[in-house]
Amino acid sequence: MTIDVDPDWWKTLFDDVYLVTDSRTIDNDRVTRQEIDLFRQLVPLRSDDRILDLCGGHGRHALELCQRGFRNCTVLDYSHALLEIGKRNASRQGLPIGFIRADARFAALADAVYDHVLILGNSLGYIQEPHADLSILQESWRLLKPRGYLLLDVTDGEAVNASITPFTWHEIGKDMVVCRQREIRDRRVCAREMVLSKTRGLIRDKTYCIRLYRADDLATLLTRVGFEAVQVYGDVLAQQIMADVGCMNHRLVVAARKP
Repeated sequence: MTIDVDPDWWKTLFDDVYLVTDSRTIDNDRVTRQEIDLFRQLVPLRSDDRILDLCGGHGRHALELCQRGFRNCTVLDYSHALLEIGKRNASRQGLPIGFIRADARFAALADAVYDHVLILGNSLGYIQEPHADLSILQESWRLLKPRGYLLLDVTDGEAVNASITPFTWHEIGKDMVVCRQREIRDRRVCAREMVLSKTRGLIRDKTYCIRLYRADDLATLLTRVGFEAVQVYGDVLAQQIMADVGCMNHRLVVAARKP
């Protein structure tokens, strides 16, 4: 059975339900701390650097960085729901993080103002238009200062293609069950996600589709944009997540610099 996906799925999926269904990876303090530990080894972060968490959702990475003394963090995302959650979390912790709602292809921010742009948590490959990811990377380039760094964390397409599980399910607490059907076609992983409550019935039935990249694809794409010193690190985060979490099990982390 082919999974039909609305090309604009990414405009509505990311909300408070998403934070619950994917909490093992994207709302897990231990995982976030381990990721930031790794990312700090790959790019030279200084306490006064301006950092843009692009496609940053509720800002889990920016929150962790700010807690560690990196106080010039901004989160940009399309999801109003996630940004509002991030604002509340930052306010509660007294952290001076800016939150901006925008399409990552058209950030409407000034040129060359950030020392680092981060695109983390597999936040590339959502928009189905052919050149959308190129546009996001070009926008990252525009926003970076000369000698600034881009850090990119995405699914390892080759690993997912070899190991994807077509049907999975897991329970959350005593009431919620998350069921996923997955298939790979045209170098994309497409999925149907059903979220059910044992007491309330169906909560969500949505589909989504994410473009899969190989290491050489990413290096070629970043070089095309104009980045230099491109370094691709394979599967460096897999040991942190032991359960089947689909596209978050196997990831590529890429560091690159604007000349």
